[in-house]
Amino acid sequence: MTDIFHALVLSLHQPPGNLEHLLANNDWEAKEILLALDRIPRSLWQFEDVARVHLAPSGTLLETLSHPVFQNRVYGTIDCGALLEHLQNTRIFEILGSGYYHPVLPLIPTLDWEEQLIRWQGIARHVFSRGHFPGFWPPEMGFCMELIPLLKRLGYQYVLVDSEHVEAVTPMSWQELLYRPHTARFNGEQITVIVRDRTLSNAQESGMDALWFIDHVDDQTLGCDFVPLVTTCSTGENGNWFRNMTPGSNFWTGFYQRFLEMVRAGTSPVKPIFIGDYLQQYGVHGEVNIGPGAWNTGWHNGKGFLQWTGSPLQQTALARVSEISQAIQQTRLHAEELGLHHGDLFYHLDEALWHLLRAETSCHFFWGDTWVPRCHSDLDSACYHLQQAEALFHPS
Repeated sequence: MTDIFHALVLSLHQPPGNLEHLLANNDWEAKEILLALDRIPRSLWQFEDVARVHLAPSGTLLETLSHPVFQNRVYGTIDCGALLEHLQNTRIFEILGSGYYHPVLPLIPTLDWEEQLIRWQGIARHVFSRGHFPGFWPPEMGFCMELIPLLKRLGYQYVLVDSEHVEAVTPMSWQELLYRPHTARFNGEQITVIVRDRTLSNAQESGMDALWFIDHVDDQTLGCDFVPLVTTCSTGENGNWFRNMTPGSNFWTGFYQRFLEMVRAGTSPVKPIFIGDYLQQYGVHGEVNIGPGAWNTGWHNGKGFLQWTGSPLQQTALARVSEISQAIQQTRLHAEELGLHHGDLFYHLDEALWHLLRAETSCHFFWGDTWVPRCHSDLDSACYHLQQAEALFHPS
C-alpha cells in the first residue's frame, strides 16, 4: 500500500464585531459559531498521534477570542482562554499566517499589505506563544505573484493557492500539478506553492464520509509515480456541516474522526501530515505561475475576484480605499519630512490607518452591496482622523 498524504487546512474568520452583534441579535447563531470553534480541539484530543490540522485564523477572530470582556460574556458557552490554549498543541495544529482584517490582498493597495500581515503576526505571536509561522494563508485564497517578495521577507516558507489558477512552467502531468509542491518566482524571489484540490475541498465544505474520501483520493492519485500530497482547504466554522451539533452529523464526528480511526488501524492509504513535514521529507518539484484569483465561492469560480468587485458600489468603495490609503501614506511621509513627533499627530494617523485597514475586510465586499456601507463607515472615520492630523501641521 503506497502512502498518500493529506494536508487539511481550515480558514477561521469572523469580521470585526460580528460575534458581538450576533450575541445581541441572533444568540443561537453566535453559539453555533462558538461551539463549532470549540469542537475543533475537543474532537482531536484522543487522536494526537495521527491528527494533523492546519488552521488559518484571522486577526479579528483572534482579537475577539482573546479579549477579556468577550471571554467573560461567552463563558457559559465556551471557555475562550482554554480554546486558545488547546490550539497551541503543536502535535495536532499548525497555525498559518494571514492578514489581520482578512482582506482580499490583490484588491487592496500594495502599501497596506505589510501592515495587514505584520499586525496579524503581532497578535498571533502573543496568542500562540511562538515567533515563527512557516505557511501563509491568503484570505479568501486571494493571491497574486506580486505578494511573493513580501511573504519571503516576513519569513514564510510556503503559500496556499487554489488549483484553478495554477499553470505549469515545468512540464508536468495534471497529477503532479495538483499533488506536488512547486516553486513560484517573482522579481528574483521565490516561494513554495501548495495547491488546493478544489473538487475535494468542495466536498470537505459540504459533507463527505471517510470511505468515500479515501476511495476518491486513492483513485485520483492512482497514476502518481511519486508520493502525493493532497491538500483540501475550506472554512472551518461556517455552514451546517461544521456547525451541526448532532454526533455523527458534522465534519469532525461524521468524517474526520472516522478517517483518523482508519488511519490509526492501518487500513487507510491516506494519512494526515503537516505540510512542513512533507516538504522536509519529499521536497519541491517544478515551477509554476499563479494567475490572480481567489477560491470558489457560492456562485463564482474566483477568477477576476468578481465576488468582491462585481457591482458598481463594490468598485466605488474599493476605489475610495485606494484614495484614502494614498492620502494617509502621503500625510505620514509629510510628517516625517517635517520632523513632527508629538502624540496627537501620531494618535490621529494611527487611528486613520486602523480604520482604513478595517475597511479592507473582505466581508465588506463579499455579500454584494449589503455590507459595503460598513466599509464607507470606516473610511469616513479614517478621513476624520486624517483631517485632524493634517490640521496639526499648521496649528492656529
